Amino acid sequence: MLERKNLPAEILEEVSRRKPLLKSYRVKRALSFHPRTPRLVSLRLLRELFLMDLVQLTLLPAIPEELKRSAEDQLVSRLPQLPLGQKITLARRGPARVAAAILAEGHAQTTAVVLDNAHLTEAQILKVLSREKLAPRVVLAITQHRKWSTTYNVRLALVRHPASPLAAILPYLPEITVSDLKELAAPGIVPENLRKYLQAEIQRRIRSNEKAVRPAGASANPADDVEH
Repeated sequence: MLERKNLPAEILEEVSRRKPLLKSYRVKRALSFHPRTPRLVSLRLLRELFLMDLVQLTLLPAIPEELKRSAEDQLVSRLPQLPLGQKITLARRGPARVAAAILAEGHAQTTAVVLDNAHLTEAQILKVLSREKLAPRVVLAITQHRKWSTTYNVRLALVRHPASPLAAILPYLPEITVSDLKELAAPGIVPENLRKYLQAEIQRRIRSNEKAVRPAGASANPADDVEH
């Protein structure tokens, strides 16, 4: 009966009140996944769902945002108690928020896996990189990732992050806009040794622009163009 998508919400709520019926996990799962189950019933049942059922629920396209967020909260709260195998599965298949939480933990066995998660978003990567206390292996893995290391905003966040290896982020500088370089080069934003490279790149761009707009045959020194 619970497989029928057109069931009235009143019937679904009545089923949720029948404690003998709720002894069956299949009934609880069916209620949780039914699009017409009353909101409070669905929220209450989330705590009793198995791990991968919670994952599946968060990835449903029509799931209400409140229910999705509560399911993600349930998954994140379970992370500390999960064995490594389940964490790796979540790292590979979990929703974006959960994937980001796993990435922030910094475990060597999950970092590479979670960066390839198809649900992971740029916004979640940026949230992870906004943490100053982040395992260096996480920052290094992002600088080496084929997708995230080429994303402009992620590159900016990597340049800002104190754990980013200098050798990894220096090649980014020629691709960063002058306005962003100037913002990054402001005092106190990045370590002083990196700031010197930023200032040098800004000066290189300025010289390059001046050379590009100089008329053909004109001297770099205005005094050289004065006739004597």
